[in-house]
Amino acid sequence: MPKTIGLYPGSFDPLTNGHLDIAKRALKVCDHLIIAVVANPNKSSTFTAAERVALWKTVAPRLGRNVKVDSFEGLLVDYAYHIKADLIFRGLRAVADFEYEFQMALINRTLHSDIEVCFLVPNEQFIFLSSSAVKEVARLGGDVKGFVPPAVEKSLRMKFKIRP
Repeated sequence: MPKTIGLYPGSFDPLTNGHLDIAKRALKVCDHLIIAVVANPNKSSTFTAAERVALWKTVAPRLGRNVKVDSFEGLLVDYAYHIKADLIFRGLRAVADFEYEFQMALINRTLHSDIEVCFLVPNEQFIFLSSSAVKEVARLGGDVKGFVPPAVEKSLRMKFKIRP
C-alpha cells in the first residue's frame, strides 16, 4: 500500500503551540508529513523564511521521524503536486478562517483536482491563538511561554530585544 504524504503549509511567523497541535493531528491521518514554510519575499515578516524553517527544525524531532521541514515560493498547489502530496492540511480556528480556507481549497481543487484539502481544528486551549497575537504580546514584553515552544519564545525575546 502506498504511503500517504501530507503537507502542512503556512507562514508560521512565528510557530505556535497551535501549529504544533495541528501537525500532531495531521500525523494521525498521513504516513509522512512535510511542514512547508511559505517564503514570500513580498510579505513583511518578523522572522525570515530561513529563521522560520530553523525554528520548525528545532521542534519537529518531537513529532517523529516521518516529518520533514521545507520552504517554498509560489503556488501552494504547485508545490504540493511537485512533492507528490496527497493531502494539504489547514488549521481552522473560527468561522473567518473557514471562509478564507474554503475559498482557497476550491481554487486549489480547480488547479489540481487530485490533491485533497483536510481541515483540522486545534485543541480548544489553542483555538484563540494566532501568530499575530503572539507577536503583539511578545513585542509588548508579555509572557508567551504557554503559546509557543521554548525555542520560539527565546527567538521572540531576541527579536524584540526583551530580557528573560
